[in-house]
Amino acid sequence: MTVTIRKAVPTDAATIAAFQLAMAQETEEKQLELEIVKPAVDEVFANPNRGFYLVGEIDGDVAGSLMVTYEWSDWRNSNLWYIQSVYVQKQYRGCGVFKNLYQTVIELARSQKAAYVRLYVETDNARAQKVYESLGMKRLPYYMYDIKID
Repeated sequence: MTVTIRKAVPTDAATIAAFQLAMAQETEEKQLELEIVKPAVDEVFANPNRGFYLVGEIDGDVAGSLMVTYEWSDWRNSNLWYIQSVYVQKQYRGCGVFKNLYQTVIELARSQKAAYVRLYVETDNARAQKVYESLGMKRLPYYMYDIKID
C-alpha cells in the first residue's frame, strides 16, 4: 500500500472531527461532542496560527491524520512543534500511515527551523509509545499538569 501525505484542507474537517471522536473513545473512553470538536477543527483551518493538519491517504481514502501546534521557547529562541490529535483508522494501522505523517512533520519542522518536535501520549497507550520510540523519539522527564478554567 502506498501512503500519500498532504496538508489537510477545509473539506477534510468532518473526517478529522470524526477521527477525534473515535480517538478519544478508543484511548481514554471519553465521549466527545461533535458540536464542540467540529468547530474547533474548523478554527485551525480559519486561523493558521493555531497550527495545521496533515492527512495520510491510501487509495484516495483518508486513512489517518494529525495536527501540529506550536509553542515558543525562549530557552531556544525557536518554536517547539507538538504533534497532537493522532488517529489512524483501524484497517490501516501497521501500514505506515503514522510513520509517513511523522516523517513529513520532521521534514517540515526542519525546514522551518523548529527546535524540537514533541508529543504527549496517554500513559496506558503502550502500543503508541512503542511506535514513537521506534521512530527515535525519547520519553521526557516531565509530568503534565493542568487546571480547568471555568
